[in-house]
Amino acid sequence: MADAPPVGGDTAARFDATLAARGLSLRRTVLQTLQINIGRRCNQACRHCHVDAAPWRTETMDAATFERIAAWIAAWRPPVVDITGGAPELSAYFRPLVIAARGAGCRVIDRNNLTILSEPGFGDLAGFLAAHDVEVIASLPCHSAGNVDRQRGNGVFERSIAGLRALNAVGYGTRLPLNLVYNPLGPRLPGPQAELEAEYREVLRREFGIEFHALYTLTNQPIARFAEDLRAKGLLADYLALLANAFNPATVEGLMCRTTLSVGYRGELHDCDFNQMLELGLGDGAAPRRHLWDLVPEDLEGAPIATGTHCFACTASCGSSCTGSIG
Repeated sequence: MADAPPVGGDTAARFDATLAARGLSLRRTVLQTLQINIGRRCNQACRHCHVDAAPWRTETMDAATFERIAAWIAAWRPPVVDITGGAPELSAYFRPLVIAARGAGCRVIDRNNLTILSEPGFGDLAGFLAAHDVEVIASLPCHSAGNVDRQRGNGVFERSIAGLRALNAVGYGTRLPLNLVYNPLGPRLPGPQAELEAEYREVLRREFGIEFHALYTLTNQPIARFAEDLRAKGLLADYLALLANAFNPATVEGLMCRTTLSVGYRGELHDCDFNQMLELGLGDGAAPRRHLWDLVPEDLEGAPIATGTHCFACTASCGSSCTGSIG
């Protein structure tokens, strides 16, 4: 791994300057994944949440936006439609969006927090997902009840295990893809993904009889609720320094923003979900508030990507993406 300039205090090194110093650039390639943030409402309020999602949030997709996004998917058929939130299943348009995307031949991913499966009115959710061959990527930041409940709220671990059992019962983890997401507790980098996956598999199988396919390790993003928590504890500058000093140029080629287009609940476009939360427009220099229906996939091929200090989280150590470590 090449050395990165040290960072400290309140003056973190600019990500684009770090790229330029190594002769690197960050541009889009062919669109593979349309990631749609369908709303900010969630049945949880996790401390690490980069969306600031919570039960009291009201932002959600409306009917007109759903119709235009569904029409775009039908016309352009992106290989993957990745639905996130909040708890995306709380949106009235989650199931219609799943049906529309599957009807267009897209692989569909549900970013599931597991506790949604035990909410009143969602008893049929696991069956719906299985019936439509939806891939589930589920948040489980630790296999320890204490660590999960500290990060996500009291009782969340128990309900998460119940959610995993419900998914296993309809074929997830065996016939259908079930992948778990690990986030570190606090301002540190995740451990090696393969080792953590083996540990999760052994513990979840032995203690709960749960099966899953893969574990994805994600680095906590220094934005929104997590950043505010660090700032209140006087740890934000140190965390930014940790990320920047762990910059790994080998991760740049595999960054998810090169093949993913992030769509907000109003249909607006961003280079990634993190940029969406920071209200950063596309990095191609065009109008910052373009919507999905304003372009075709080829329009963005070769376009530059908007970056910021938070991008160090995706390039630290082994890297971090929506499908775990990069390398």
